[in-house]
Amino acid sequence: MNVEQKDRFEIEGGHRLKGDITPQGAKNEALQVISAVLLTCDPVTIHNIPDIVDVNNLIDLLRALGVTVQKIKDGSYTFTAREVDLDYMESEAFRTRGSGLRGSIMILGPLLARFGKGYIPKPGGDKIGRRRLDTHFLGFEQLGAQFTYDTDKEFFRVRGHALKGTHILLDEASVTGTANVLMAAVCAEGQTTIYNAACEPYIQQLCAMLRRMGACIDPLGIGSNLLRIEGVSKLNGTEHTLLPDFIEVGSFIGMAAMTQGEITIKNAGIPHLGRTVDVFRRLGIQVDEHGDDLFVPAQDHYAIDTFIDGSILTIADAPWPGLSPDLLSIVLTVATQAEGSVLIHQKMFESRLFFVDKLIDMGAQIILCDPHRATVIGLERKHALRGIKMTSPDIRAGVSLLIAALSAHGTSVIDHVHQIDRGYQQIEQRLTALGAQLRRI
Repeated sequence: MNVEQKDRFEIEGGHRLKGDITPQGAKNEALQVISAVLLTCDPVTIHNIPDIVDVNNLIDLLRALGVTVQKIKDGSYTFTAREVDLDYMESEAFRTRGSGLRGSIMILGPLLARFGKGYIPKPGGDKIGRRRLDTHFLGFEQLGAQFTYDTDKEFFRVRGHALKGTHILLDEASVTGTANVLMAAVCAEGQTTIYNAACEPYIQQLCAMLRRMGACIDPLGIGSNLLRIEGVSKLNGTEHTLLPDFIEVGSFIGMAAMTQGEITIKNAGIPHLGRTVDVFRRLGIQVDEHGDDLFVPAQDHYAIDTFIDGSILTIADAPWPGLSPDLLSIVLTVATQAEGSVLIHQKMFESRLFFVDKLIDMGAQIILCDPHRATVIGLERKHALRGIKMTSPDIRAGVSLLIAALSAHGTSVIDHVHQIDRGYQQIEQRLTALGAQLRRI
């Protein structure tokens, strides 16, 4: 069996999913807090770490840098960055590892704060359009670091052995940019004020973890767009537990709706979901809250809401607590079987909607207006999507195509499912337990 054959799902559609499922730990939070272990020589224990490719690759990268990694049990690790091999950052092995992982950018802030320098190759990740890194490096420069970029080798370098606190206005409310600049600022001399900071739950979690490590972050600013940090000379170890992944929560709501299934999402982390559930409700999907669990009952029909004047609803991504751009592909897919029409506006990434050609091939009625907008005319379940062969272009589009295939008539084949593995742990086993007919060829 060759690699291409192993990297493929075969899905028999038309089976209603039913049962309980628990979301994994948050991928995007994991990439930040795992990188933060580089800020201290003391042990840091992190729980609820998802077993997914991107996170495992980051852990392997830290091991290669000399961080001692001890697995306590599934999902729980202790990291000790007592001896970090800074020379490894100049090696070809580091270039290869780092370039394949978008999350490798997150090690720069901690390395700069503790060791005065950090290097990474141009990071990889999803091919969903431009994903500029200016916010990170402009923030580092304002703290007093020097930034260089080797265009031939596509290698980023930052140096700064005496970072100074300052007033920083981020050019965009980037989650990863905020996290990176924050991790550099916690050890900068004096006070740093970060305006236009991202305020997502993952940033709030990172702030809480850093405060337990001894960082002086004003608690009144956590969860807002203004962070105030008083630099300290040393950070200590701590223990931290990741939130549930709200992108997985949205994915499971979409799967239940598309397959006319009945799913209970256990320990969903409802206080940290922002507008996620509200957006699915505007598509006509019933979602009930029971404590911290979400229950999606079987629905044979769901109708898209309109604006008050009766005009077509627009659903767009927005900074927290607005809808995450990672969920727009799933929302679009779910709308294909609804009654009514909706305009999907993907503001952040200009290539993320290109996967809709696969949905059109399956029978969906979608007009791609431009790289950022698509109009979906719901089929009202009068016509089932049909199974086809397709390729996963990125994590979220891959799961969206998987959701479509689970609801389709006939058999679908999805290639390049390593993209899905980057963000969803043991997805075939977990969905099979709900009744999905899914196998990795």
